[in-house]
Amino acid sequence: MSGIYIHIPFCKQACHYCDFHFVTSTKYKTRMIQALCDELRFRAKRPNIESNISNTDINNSSVYLDDNAVVETIYFGGGTPSVLQTEEINKIIDTVYQNFNVSSNPEITLEANPDDLDDSTIKQLEKSLVNRLSIGVQSFHEKDLKLMNRAHNAQQAEECILKAQQYFENLSIDLIYGIPGLTNEEWRDNIYKAIELKIPHVSSYALTVEDNTAIKSFIEKGLIPQVDDEKAHEHFNILIDAMQLHGYKNYEFSNFGKPGFFSRNNTAYWTGKPYLGIGPSAHSFDGEKRGWNINNNLKFMKAIENGNSPMEIEKLTKVDRYNEYIMTGLRTIYGVSLEKIETEYGLEFKTYLLKQAQEYLKDHLLYLDGDTLLVTRKGKFLSDGIASELFMLNLGDYKE
Repeated sequence: MSGIYIHIPFCKQACHYCDFHFVTSTKYKTRMIQALCDELRFRAKRPNIESNISNTDINNSSVYLDDNAVVETIYFGGGTPSVLQTEEINKIIDTVYQNFNVSSNPEITLEANPDDLDDSTIKQLEKSLVNRLSIGVQSFHEKDLKLMNRAHNAQQAEECILKAQQYFENLSIDLIYGIPGLTNEEWRDNIYKAIELKIPHVSSYALTVEDNTAIKSFIEKGLIPQVDDEKAHEHFNILIDAMQLHGYKNYEFSNFGKPGFFSRNNTAYWTGKPYLGIGPSAHSFDGEKRGWNINNNLKFMKAIENGNSPMEIEKLTKVDRYNEYIMTGLRTIYGVSLEKIETEYGLEFKTYLLKQAQEYLKDHLLYLDGDTLLVTRKGKFLSDGIASELFMLNLGDYKE
């Protein structure tokens, strides 16, 4: 199983918390779409048939999928992919099909904002190959949406879901907790609104304060309170209780799905499957190398147009791969397999892991189910910190 992630770097306006790569001008949208399609061709190791680009160096400086790889997920992220016209989305999807071996039943997800999903757009998308919508609701409360500078309002958030459900069975929404001023009761209202609307998948994230964002500036100026980690922890526990009570599985720390509605894209990331990242700032992984494209639209487009790779590459050591497996495994219901650790990394890694894990096993933050190491309910909110304590740091002894 392999996936393709396509980064659409355009938004109508800047959300106050967001540090993803995007611009609010669509001046170069047509040129960018062409560059995305050209990069797909390059990364498929196919000759470019729609431009005059030749003699590219991309073969020597990019991450690829295995020649026999079957693409089972295509994911449009951003930015805001729903700012594209449906025919533009179709052009990119067609390019994937023309250049890659796509499965007979791929999951094709489009991230969308509520204000973009009017009746006409939803009907057009339903006729395309997109079969899953991930809607950036974030909150059903007006005050939260205003604080985050979202482009939609609370009414649009609910209305677009009801419209989309007429044409799409596979829907997901995003919700954010830990927002300054968000009470436990208001957070429960958000969760139960999603449950009442019978949304089969919810991705929920704690608000984080990133550098160079408006929300960090507001906090530093005293305009809004600091993000409260204890309150975010309370919100997370409320989320877990409500979701479990109503039949959702917390298959990855931030993701909750009904049976049959786990995101295949998300699952592939967290279980270490290879994927290509297309577009500015997009990341790729082939099992041994990780690559990331430049996060500048003009430089990205010029590189593609000039036949140059926009990507930097890092060759992962055995220690790097072990650490990434620990980090991703502990976030999921699949955990960390001791057998896999020993087989792929060596007995010394398994011995080290069990030694480092003893403290957390005694404190009931981790537990062993057969040969699988997992986080307990108590340890879930601390899983990233626990994982970092299990990392192998002595690179000199185990470096390849």
